[in-house]
Amino acid sequence: MEKISLKADYAFKELFAHEKVRKQFLSDVLGIPLEQIKSVRLANPFLRRTFRRQKQGIMDIALVLNDNTKIDIEMQVYRQKHYTQRKLYYLARMYTDDLMIGEKYRKLRRCVSISLVDFELLSDTEEYHSVYRLRDETGRELTDLWEIHIIELGKDLTGDRVDDWIRLFNATSREEVDQIAEQNGRMRDVAEVVRQMGLIRTLRWIYDDYWRAKRDRWDEDEYVRDEGRAEGKAESIIHLLQNISKEGKIPQELIQRIKAEKEDETLNRWLLSAARAKSLEQFRKQENL
Repeated sequence: MEKISLKADYAFKELFAHEKVRKQFLSDVLGIPLEQIKSVRLANPFLRRTFRRQKQGIMDIALVLNDNTKIDIEMQVYRQKHYTQRKLYYLARMYTDDLMIGEKYRKLRRCVSISLVDFELLSDTEEYHSVYRLRDETGRELTDLWEIHIIELGKDLTGDRVDDWIRLFNATSREEVDQIAEQNGRMRDVAEVVRQMGLIRTLRWIYDDYWRAKRDRWDEDEYVRDEGRAEGKAESIIHLLQNISKEGKIPQELIQRIKAEKEDETLNRWLLSAARAKSLEQFRKQENL
């Protein structure tokens, strides 16, 4: 059974390089009829810095709709500290990025942020898809110029059109992707793109996903320290092992052993070993687990 990991940074970006994928995803998530989406072009993911010491913002997927709406799509597998603040920072930078000195405020465009997170971010709701706009205490909307979507990949499905996308990103094999396409015709084009992406590069995607997490810690946000950092590394190791194990399953005792480890040096070694291993058995033998 051929393993895949569309949550990995390399695979995620390659998937959205195809306009048919971008159109279908935005139609399902934003509720826009597909025929109204004439074009969705890729934009520069680097947010413009207006002064030397300003923090650099780099979006995963930056898009512009045919009505000039600006969209940021991000996959976040690893838990981050202050994630909500980070999304607001990016949204604010997107909103002001095009306005130059002397220009009118009417030039400012609608901005939408879509986050796919592989951990529980919103503990006060069972819904996996939460949408936020600027409203007053009675719910009356001030404007739709700012909009944030949080999609939590680990929560129960509800029968919405976004369900198929959650199944797709949680898929660990090509067979699962084919099954999604068979069950829902509108996902056939998306599944075909996945088939053509060259799934033999799966290990490259997984390894790239690990180094992306390292870059996030160095250059962007703080990861949760101490217990939180150990928890995040343990989750990363388990995620990598699921992608190289038969049927995506890991013995429960191994999961418990990994989660119980708090030594940073040991977790780092396991993380690299999991990224390099070709099978779960190889990893266990190498690390004596």
